[in-house]
Amino acid sequence: MIEVGIEKIGFYTPEQYVSMEDLADARGIDPNKFLIGIGQAEMAVPTIDMDIVAMAANACEQIIDEADKQLIDQVIFATESSFDYSKAGATYLHEMLGIQPFAKVFEIKQACYGGTAGIQMACDYVRLRPNRKVLVVMSDISKYGLNTGGEPTQGAGAVAVLVSAEPKVLAIDLESTSLSFQSFDFWRPQYSKVALVEGHYSTELYLDLFEHVVQEVQAQRPNVWEQIDALYFHLPFTKMGKKALDRLLAKGLLDEERYASLLAHYESSAKLGRRVGNIYTGSLYLSFLSGLVYDEKLQAGDHVGLFSYGSGAVGEFLTGTLHEGAFTQAIRDKTLQQFEQRQAISVATYEEIYQDTLPETGVWQNESSSQQPKGYYLAEIDKHRRRYGYN
Repeated sequence: MIEVGIEKIGFYTPEQYVSMEDLADARGIDPNKFLIGIGQAEMAVPTIDMDIVAMAANACEQIIDEADKQLIDQVIFATESSFDYSKAGATYLHEMLGIQPFAKVFEIKQACYGGTAGIQMACDYVRLRPNRKVLVVMSDISKYGLNTGGEPTQGAGAVAVLVSAEPKVLAIDLESTSLSFQSFDFWRPQYSKVALVEGHYSTELYLDLFEHVVQEVQAQRPNVWEQIDALYFHLPFTKMGKKALDRLLAKGLLDEERYASLLAHYESSAKLGRRVGNIYTGSLYLSFLSGLVYDEKLQAGDHVGLFSYGSGAVGEFLTGTLHEGAFTQAIRDKTLQQFEQRQAISVATYEEIYQDTLPETGVWQNESSSQQPKGYYLAEIDKHRRRYGYN
């Protein structure tokens, strides 16, 4: 069977962030509860004109060229921050990026798992059509409300991956292990502007589901489990990955030596998320990208595992093999340059941005477009129709 998987990967995050130390001081909380307790140092803050489509387009622009645009048959947009109950975010991307017209475009929603669902669909499509490609983009803005328990786990960003039969970054295995059941750990009714979450329950549900999935992998595919060199996690906050590894150690599913090895890889995979926050559908793949950027122990040929989790709840454990393209300087440079260009903002400015909302009249003009960073941004709304600009 041909190899299929990630040929290219790109990432975008807003240029503003708030320090978690500053946020803790403003909320009268010990900063270590944020810095150590959940493992977050900075939180990305998107302005009103940097919505999920603008972020997605900026991530996509980093990885697709003119040749790719002619070979892409599907644009799959995974998000749980959609601003339209009908029109898919992928329709905007298809036009903005100039992808060939005879392509399918659609949106996927299943909490934070949606990105993995899109990638698996893309892999299945390409396995049957190895001369074609699929663009999968994950873009989200996580919001829980000012001065709430979930506030320190907010964030914003987008991850784009190009799936093809030339998996220069990661060849994804055909077999995977999934587990699903109905739960209310995290959800957002259509009448709510912020997510509803049962924090402690959600954490325990994540760990329980991860434990059960790993047990199933060990039972059904023991050779696969034993060959895994590094593990990547969906990280709603970066301490979550360590909690997951600790659970395996406590239940005897890992020995001390293997635990130490996987923990070392986890530390590298958490670095970017620590500076961005939770980006929902893209969080697992931000963790993976962070490993590519920072983990000096990784090398081509390593087998890796990825645990995807979406509240409600579904989890999937997929595996793959790293290729040489995972270690290019271009990936590191494009990723890290964004952080070098970011600007810290005060908590007061963050609160102003947070409370800035688009009018429900369906008419809006971006008065600060000249101050936008390079890339795509929301330029105006005309009769409830969003129009995007480019600097």
